[in-house]
Amino acid sequence: MKKTLIITLILVMAITASLTAMAQDTKVLKLSHLNPQQPKEVATAAMAEVFKSMVESGTNGSIEVEIYPNGVLGNERESMEQVQSGVTQSYIASGGGMATFYPMFSIVNIPFSISNYSVAYEVYDGEFGQQMAADIEEKTGFKVLGFGESGGFFQLTNSERPIKTPADMEGLKFRTMTIPIHMEFMRSLGASPTPIAWAELYTALQTGVVDGQHNPIPIIKIGKLEEVQKYLTLTNHMYTPYVWVLNSDFYSSLTSEEQVVVDEAARVANLAGRGVNRLIEASDEGLPYLAEEMEVYKPTAEEMQMFKDAAIPASMEFIEEEYGEEGAQLAQDYLDAIEAAQEKFGM
Repeated sequence: MKKTLIITLILVMAITASLTAMAQDTKVLKLSHLNPQQPKEVATAAMAEVFKSMVESGTNGSIEVEIYPNGVLGNERESMEQVQSGVTQSYIASGGGMATFYPMFSIVNIPFSISNYSVAYEVYDGEFGQQMAADIEEKTGFKVLGFGESGGFFQLTNSERPIKTPADMEGLKFRTMTIPIHMEFMRSLGASPTPIAWAELYTALQTGVVDGQHNPIPIIKIGKLEEVQKYLTLTNHMYTPYVWVLNSDFYSSLTSEEQVVVDEAARVANLAGRGVNRLIEASDEGLPYLAEEMEVYKPTAEEMQMFKDAAIPASMEFIEEEYGEEGAQLAQDYLDAIEAAQEKFGM
């Protein structure tokens, strides 16, 4: 009896020691984003959920992913700084969040430069995306896991009047992210740009601090902006991706096997986010829903050319003046990548 008890105690101690060692070896990856954790409705939520599942199963639990949605850890700048300092490990940043730390991100927001999703995915998943990711890491220290999708192509909304041509933008106050070329875009159309944080946008529109804003259809729906905006104009004028960042030191601390799992999980998670956005756009939760709540206008080809004639030259001039030779070269690389993608798909 005594011998059996001793053996049992030894086994318990061994199991406890083993579990303790496993717990000590577990790496915690805190991943934050600004939107609700609703994977079937929100792209960043889908990205986070898929990433968590694939990383934890793929590493057999050696990496535990904790998801912090809804900006619970802080605003965008604070979230980026937390990743940079290692307080958290990862964040899915908007274009505005990235531009604060990497100003040349403005360059990939040249209006009307990307015409469809196939081209967008080819550009950001391909050689140009890798080139820009490497430059971001060199200049900021962020490891870039990939370029996710904020919601697709940007549209214009406002509460004052239908917008059919740039002349209709004159005198309106439009909210933008802190991306300089977004602000230049609004100026080129005659509107007054006003940078406002996403968390404050609904109230700003509701109280008239700004008259309008621009965002993709799924983001308009997530933010319930149709409640405080009356008019929607389908311009498809920009494709601004999320930039998914990871603390570089944390990534370096992973084994090569764990790095492979994290990289693959991020690629698949990005696809999941894009899929969610396409489903929203195609379903009654997307444009058909907004069309019941707002007055929707699709500019004619002639009217769209007016937008392009006003915005594109102003944006290219802004890039040359603001970012010099380095910016001009990155812009050219970006436009070359778009042209190559269009040729690949026979466009």
